[in-house]
Amino acid sequence: MRYFAYGSNMSIARLSERAPSAEVIGVARLRSHVLRFHKVGTDGSGKCNIWPTDDAADVVFGVIYEILDCDRDSLNAAENLGTGYELRSVALELDDGGVTHAEAYVAIPVNDALAPYDWYHALVVAGAREHGMPEFYVRSVEAVRVVADRDRERAHVHYRLVEQSLSCGTV
Repeated sequence: MRYFAYGSNMSIARLSERAPSAEVIGVARLRSHVLRFHKVGTDGSGKCNIWPTDDAADVVFGVIYEILDCDRDSLNAAENLGTGYELRSVALELDDGGVTHAEAYVAIPVNDALAPYDWYHALVVAGAREHGMPEFYVRSVEAVRVVADRDRERAHVHYRLVEQSLSCGTV
């Protein structure tokens, strides 16, 4: 499976828990889309989604991974395929100007009133930094309003993944 990760799964530490076979292919751009944190998470917070626009200048950066079939079911379960996200093929722009296709999870229930938990947001930012995404893009993600997760144990577990992502540097 060629997979386009644009949210917390950009983090190698995060994705390797869900799909150990994942190998980075490279960074890509999805044109005429914006990143939103309006997917209704099972924990009640906002998770990432790619939202279509009519403007080719709108862009979502993400990471293309190759994932073996043996990990597909566990990744689909982690993403709540069928109730939280659906899979769609997307056309992606590469650094060399070429185009490739990959599958991306697209949210099915959305709520624009939601905000991401602080740790989830930090994981998305860390993944973007880990893969050397442009500073303007990282800053636009950093500017998103967050809420503190009251479940401090869950937050602690996920902040460890953030630390792992940041310690990896750029790929």
